[in-house]
Parts: sequence; structure tokens; C-alpha cells
Amino acid sequence: MSRIITIANQKGGVGKTTTAVNLAASLAAAERSTLLIDVDPQGNAGSAVGVGRDDVESSVYDVLLDARPIDEVVQKTELKFLGLVPSSRHLVGAELELAGAERREYRLREALSDVAGKYEYVIIDCPPSLGLLTLNALVASQGVIVPLQCEYYALEGLADILRTIDLVRDGSNAELALDGILLTMYAANNLAAQVEKEIRTHFPDRVYKTVIPRNVRLSESPSHGKPILLYDVASKGCQSYLEFAREVEKRQRRVA
Repeated sequence: MSRIITIANQKGGVGKTTTAVNLAASLAAAERSTLLIDVDPQGNAGSAVGVGRDDVESSVYDVLLDARPIDEVVQKTELKFLGLVPSSRHLVGAELELAGAERREYRLREALSDVAGKYEYVIIDCPPSLGLLTLNALVASQGVIVPLQCEYYALEGLADILRTIDLVRDGSNAELALDGILLTMYAANNLAAQVEKEIRTHFPDRVYKTVIPRNVRLSESPSHGKPILLYDVASKGCQSYLEFAREVEKRQRRVA
């Protein structure tokens, strides 16, 4: 049975797509069959593994709006154990199209039920909002990972996504849980250390031990259409995400 994990934060620029891509790639590198689903209209997760948003004939849009089987839209990537369900430019208007649709928040969940046994992990990258696309991802998932940049307003934004998780759990998906909070884009300064201390104090069992540093090579890799482990495996960014993937697997084994 798959472990379906949504990477979500309604705040942009916190390393959400970077986390989705590099967690999925790191799991695939460990020979865990993994599916990366890009439900962000910007399509950055797909382009980060070499599949451009405007180059695909079918996408997650067809899954959500036309009930296309997921297997028919999966794209291969450079990593043997990593498949991609890409975004497309049509997804830009999907929020409006879904608004009046029946079972609008269950579309992705129902589609994934057909491939539940095929992948060990399904990683879903969301847009930086709490609209219907993110709602579809949360309803389809068992767990949520929240990337969090160590900055002044971090806790304020965290409260919003945690509230949303609670609402989805109470209304549409009783299985949904907060898998953890990942500290990203970490800079070695007093503010980051203070925010980290506060977050770990408030959520002692929910913050991953791994911290993702600010790293130039990590920022460069998407422009080359590669996850960091195919771009610079020796970089601090890559080693951090490999360690994070090991921590995700360890937690999964503990709750399984």
C-alpha cells in the first residue's frame, strides 16, 4: 500500500517544490517505487525533473477534470524508480472548473485508488494556496509534510496550514495526519536559531531532525532539469535531502 504524502504550505518561497522533488528523488534513489504528482499550475516540480509544463500532452488536469486514469499520464524520469504526473498550463483554470463539479475534493483520491499498490510512496506538490487543488491533495493523502523557513512570520503561517489539516481531517479525510515540519533554507544566524528553538519547543515531536540549509547548488539544480542528487550529489543540499528521506522512511516504518 502506498504512503501518500502532500507537501503543503500556503506561503510561497519556503522550499515546498524543492522538498517535493528532492524527497521523491531521494526515495527513488533508495529503490523505493515513487510517484511525484505536480498539482501546482506553475509546473515547477515537473520541470525540476526534466519534464516541461508546456511539453506534455496529458497531465494531472486530465485526471482531475476528465477522470483520466493516472497510469495514462505518468511520465518517466531519469531515475528508474521515479514516475511523474505532470502539471500543465490548463491547470491554471482548474480551480474555477472544479468549483461546481460533483465530489470536487475527492477527484485525486479516487484516481489514486487505482494505483495504490503500485508505488511505495506518492509525493504531491501543491500550489502556495489553500484552494481546491491543495484540498484535493490533502483529501487524497495520509500525511502532510510542511516545509517551514526559519523567519519571523513562520509560526503565523504554520497555524493556518495546521488549521486546514484539522478541518480536512474532520470533514473529508479522517486518516490525514501531520507527518512533520521540515525546516528549510536554514541560514546560520541568530534569527534562524531563535525561530528553530521556538518551533521545536511548540512541536517537540513533529519537527524533523534534519534541517535543509541554504545552498547554491540546490537552487541551481532546477534550471538544469535535475533533482539535486543528479546535479551535485556531494553538495550539502543533496546530503541533507538524502538524510531527510531516510528520516521519513524511519518514521514510516515506526507507524506501519
